[in-house]
Amino acid sequence: MPEKKEHLDMNAMPPSAEEIRKEVIRRAREEDEKQAKAKAVQEKKATDFAEDFLKNHVSEADVLAVRRLVANAVQAGKFEAMVYSFSSDLCSDSGRAINSGDKDWPETLQGKAKEFYERYQQFAKPQGFKLKAMVISFPNGMPGDVGFFLNWGSDRV
Repeated sequence: MPEKKEHLDMNAMPPSAEEIRKEVIRRAREEDEKQAKAKAVQEKKATDFAEDFLKNHVSEADVLAVRRLVANAVQAGKFEAMVYSFSSDLCSDSGRAINSGDKDWPETLQGKAKEFYERYQQFAKPQGFKLKAMVISFPNGMPGDVGFFLNWGSDRV
């Protein structure tokens, strides 16, 4: 398809520097507004997640999601799956014990993470599963999200 050539009036005045500055400022404001809206949406999601995390209990849907993640990992030939993640800010110590490998890290869990850990202790550990918690992101060098990894591999090497 041939390109359509733009016709330029060689005698017309170009936009003024002032008009171009205004256009650049207008576009910058639009981009700032777009980013502010996106940030507000992310903050709302984080707030809603934290509220659900701290106030509600592990649901049947949560348990089914874990089982689905394990089944998908098994189908892929893996012996481990990340089955849950949450912000380290939702730990009583902001994830420090988990990040440093402190043996008492489960004591820092709150809300659904604590319930998931208790369910692991009650149902999965007796069946031979292992659970580890790891900080999986470090925004600005600080602990970000924590992941729970369920493992069903053999202890034998």
